[in-house]
Amino acid sequence: MKPEAKPKPVNNIADLAKGMWIGLARKPQWRCLIPVTGFAEAEGEKGRMTRTWFALKDQPVFAWARLWRISDEWGPVYSGVITDANEAIQPVHNRMPVLLLAHEYEQWLHGTFDDALAFQKRTFPPELVTMERTSELWAKKKTATEAPQLL
Repeated sequence: MKPEAKPKPVNNIADLAKGMWIGLARKPQWRCLIPVTGFAEAEGEKGRMTRTWFALKDQPVFAWARLWRISDEWGPVYSGVITDANEAIQPVHNRMPVLLLAHEYEQWLHGTFDDALAFQKRTFPPELVTMERTSELWAKKKTATEAPQLL
């Protein structure tokens, strides 16, 4: 018997105008904001990557543009909209979240499809981004499980 195929989770949306996203992106009721204090990217050699954090200057909380929907498999789900990295993030990663400032929230949530596309196509001002490199490993190595004890 063939195992049942399950949908794969999608975490990021690289193009709002592509097939599976365009229907959601055209309807403001499927847009949402995820409040964040920062976001991290992996930096360094594979197997030894560390966590590099990004935040916004003078913005303790800001928003990441997202789409959401109801999934038969998982219930309410969302995916983040991403764009090309700006100059501040390019040394670490080639993509970044579509970040929104407080005065842009209403336009993302209730604007036209063209407004939503414009957010994804713009270059977020690099002078607003701060970066903090850490020594924290991006992926922690899995520890071997202990052998079961026989009683």
